Amino acid sequence: MKKLIKSFVLSLFLVPLFAFAGQVDINSANAETLATELTGIGSVKAQAIVAHREEHGPFSSPYDLTAVQGIGEKTVQQNLDNIVIDDVK
Repeated sequence: MKKLIKSFVLSLFLVPLFAFAGQVDINSANAETLATELTGIGSVKAQAIVAHREEHGPFSSPYDLTAVQGIGEKTVQQNLDNIVIDDVK
């Protein structure tokens, strides 16, 4: 019973941490914003996203992130609700 109570209390603190992740435009956000707002994206992968975008141009789909080394479909799927792509030119 104590484990159940501990789990419940812990979930009350963790849920808000994930609920407040903001939307991020992967074509304009800097590496710090990408690392902060996207689950499973740390500073190294965020810098790789920015470098890929600068070298190859804007992303047209969230799944284009899979072209960045170390980012797979699972990571993209975890972040679909937070990824925004403004007008691609």
